Amino acid sequence: MAEQKIFAGPRIRRVRNAKGLTQTAMAEGLGISPSYLNLIERNQRPLTVQLILKLASIYKVEPEELQGEAGGSVAALREVFADPLLAGELPGDQELIEIAEAAPNASAAVIKLFRAYREQAERLSDLSEMLARDGRATTLSGARLPIDEVRETFERRPNYFASIEEEAEAFTALLDPGDDLMGALKAWLKRELGIVVRVLPVATMPNWRRRYDRHSQRLFISERLSPFDQLREIAMEACLVRMRVAIPAELQSLKLSSDEARRLGRFELARYAAHALMMPYPAFHSAAQRSRCDIDVLRSRFGVSFEQAANRLTMLNRNGAAGIPFFMLEVDNAGNRFRKAGAQGFPQSRFGGGCPKLPVHAAFAQPGQIFVEAVEMPDGAEFLTIARTLEGPQGAFSERPRRTALLIGCDIGFRDEIVYGAALPGVTAGAGGKPGQVAATPVGPACRLCERAGCLARAEPPVTRPLGLDEMATGLSAFDFQ
Repeated sequence: MAEQKIFAGPRIRRVRNAKGLTQTAMAEGLGISPSYLNLIERNQRPLTVQLILKLASIYKVEPEELQGEAGGSVAALREVFADPLLAGELPGDQELIEIAEAAPNASAAVIKLFRAYREQAERLSDLSEMLARDGRATTLSGARLPIDEVRETFERRPNYFASIEEEAEAFTALLDPGDDLMGALKAWLKRELGIVVRVLPVATMPNWRRRYDRHSQRLFISERLSPFDQLREIAMEACLVRMRVAIPAELQSLKLSSDEARRLGRFELARYAAHALMMPYPAFHSAAQRSRCDIDVLRSRFGVSFEQAANRLTMLNRNGAAGIPFFMLEVDNAGNRFRKAGAQGFPQSRFGGGCPKLPVHAAFAQPGQIFVEAVEMPDGAEFLTIARTLEGPQGAFSERPRRTALLIGCDIGFRDEIVYGAALPGVTAGAGGKPGQVAATPVGPACRLCERAGCLARAEPPVTRPLGLDEMATGLSAFDFQ
């Protein structure tokens, strides 16, 4: 059986330095030349069995130390370089191994510094949210990526852009689509710009949703997308061409700080414009009132997806024709929150959206089913929430489909105006509830900002209270606090 070669240069160098030996002195003790030892320390020569035995007998080095790998440090360093700020600098596994082997103490320091940075960023974010909830503005923040800036900008403001809505209505009148918006858009792109739309198979376009080839004047759409998402992609491309004044003007008003942020903001505005084109404001507002905001009715009426109709409900904020002020939150099954919006801005200070007891997380257990629930915040504010899973682009048999969940909510005071209010639990009689008061699930803004005691769903201790660990008694929560 072939022997496994052992390259342990950095470890040999550490042994030599720890004993205060020069390469010449150590080479003489091992019975080899200094140049050969130099090659070993540079991992250009493997250790032989004879050398391992000599190291064990002369310098008391255990053979296991020479054969071991810094697996834990390599895994931790891989986590460090997976951070978005360093993702472009990610070394290969061999380079990470070399870093961990050659400088283990420095590697441990980098890992410790990264974890402290991440914890500090989370605490700053939590503190900023607490101050904002109390009505006190703050400039505290960690280092933000362009995507973070764009998300925060869109979340803070109402999800309504008047000039884009006006342009969408004018575009709809020009197209006169009837019941075939996709056909009207394809005809307009071909007639006005010479652009031909083609749907390509997964094998031909494996990594894109939409791609425009300027040379051949063709717009390619992936067959992975549902018909509703294909329509949105075509509408986005058409709106970017048609609204060459409105979209840049709204983008400028957002005052984003970098080119990358502006590029992402432009994409979000194009997405907004596509929804406005697919579901024109007057018709959608009227249909929402008549159906009492039944999302399934609206999706059928306008030929869109559940997500698109729910998203459009958060955009009804026109003066004199406003709808119910819905807000929405989209998460994946790992709990990552990557889309928030609201007719009056996402209610971060009042609602938070980070509680694990929200129905949006339970929706993953029953895909496609709608969950309706009333939730109560620690300050007594109550919200009606509707949650449902969403299916992402379809893959092949061997691929795991992407699935997220959408939560759309509003103040509980609107429950009698929407169809979902009838699905709430009954009156809380005999348990301290007032007549007409629905049974609400107690939730919080996020575990680190919530002071509800005895919460079985708590994942982290609150930053506002010291831990109350007691050897004689433990509470229901994994994190007891005083």
